[in-house]
Amino acid sequence: MFDVLRHRAYRHLFAAQVVALTGTGLATVALGLLAYDLAGPRAGIVLGIALTIKMLAYVFLSPLAAALTEAMDRRRVLVTLDLVRAAAAACLPMVTEIWQIYLLIFVLQAASAGFTPAFQATIPALLPEEEDYTKALSLSRLTYDLESLVSPALAALLLGLVSFNALFLGTALGFVGSALLVISVALPKPGASRTGGLATRSLRGLRLYLSIPRLRGLLALNLGVAMPGAMVLVNTVVLVKSELGGSDRMVALALGAYGGGSMLAAFALPRLLARLGDRPIMLAGGAAMALTGLALALWVALAGLSAPPLLLAWFVSGIGFASALTPSGRLLRRSAGPEDLPALFAAQFSLSHACWLLAYPLAGWLATIVPPQGVLTVLALLGAIGCLIAARLWSGAKPGDGVGDTGSASSRTPGETTCKTPISS
Repeated sequence: MFDVLRHRAYRHLFAAQVVALTGTGLATVALGLLAYDLAGPRAGIVLGIALTIKMLAYVFLSPLAAALTEAMDRRRVLVTLDLVRAAAAACLPMVTEIWQIYLLIFVLQAASAGFTPAFQATIPALLPEEEDYTKALSLSRLTYDLESLVSPALAALLLGLVSFNALFLGTALGFVGSALLVISVALPKPGASRTGGLATRSLRGLRLYLSIPRLRGLLALNLGVAMPGAMVLVNTVVLVKSELGGSDRMVALALGAYGGGSMLAAFALPRLLARLGDRPIMLAGGAAMALTGLALALWVALAGLSAPPLLLAWFVSGIGFASALTPSGRLLRRSAGPEDLPALFAAQFSLSHACWLLAYPLAGWLATIVPPQGVLTVLALLGAIGCLIAARLWSGAKPGDGVGDTGSASSRTPGETTCKTPISS
């Protein structure tokens, strides 16, 4: 997996991702402490609103940002957005009112809504070989999982030396470091700006995405993964502390099991994808999450909740999560020519976060009205439905349903053929 770092441009962009994610992880810890400092027991409400603002920015602003920047120099766009994020993070230590948190979070996440899809769309252009790009996707997944484990530990270490406000400065430095690394490499030139008004260009990626059967299947799979995934991310603290009477350390261990499963899958995916293709692995990953949720619900109903089955279920769910979503970049890459990739990645970014925007509040609300086995069952069944719809939509793909499919025959999903005829938008 790591030999892909021999590519200088990708190596610099990967390093930019690492330092930016580290800074983001520090901000996650610091934001919770800042919210408690300003709102006390109502900090959970403040964080909930802040997360909602984040998701809304991702869903609605990403396609707009892609349309606005499609003809701009990509390196300049990425550096500018990194600096905007750095400025927003640097202002957070000066916050004295809750509304100021909301404003700065909106600015920071609006910049991220433009940065992340543009960054993701750059990687396939730098790594034209399918094998290299697959390794890059797995390496990116591994980085996200490591960030979820390393950043809280780093924050705990730093909090022994400085106040929580200083963590925001670490976040700002991470974004500045990312900008410096991006500016140190040459990136592909943008294509010509598309015709039409801003609204038309903003919706172009969504229309293209929804016109391709396998990507409609990917959208259903995103929803199928988000439902059981939200159970892990939203309700782990409730399961551990309220149901098990566990400690904060136990919460971290449970989330670490989920991240550990995802990391294991990231290491294994390049070889598995080369042998089996995308569709079987992605659908199996989504199915694994749903079935694991149902199995845990049955266990809880019959024997009650205990730590070992919870940790095992979360570990398997982590494997399923990474298996289902890590290869999605390969599907996007095959479904559009280089000039349309930024819009397509923006559509995936927007639509996938819309799925989580539905799943997060549903998981939280269900936990207040039904017992844990009920929440697990409902979310797992919704996940299973999403996977079944994904399998149906994807199996209905016709040869030539995508454009720009430059992968070798061995790297394509069985039954998919190359088609280089653009789809009209």
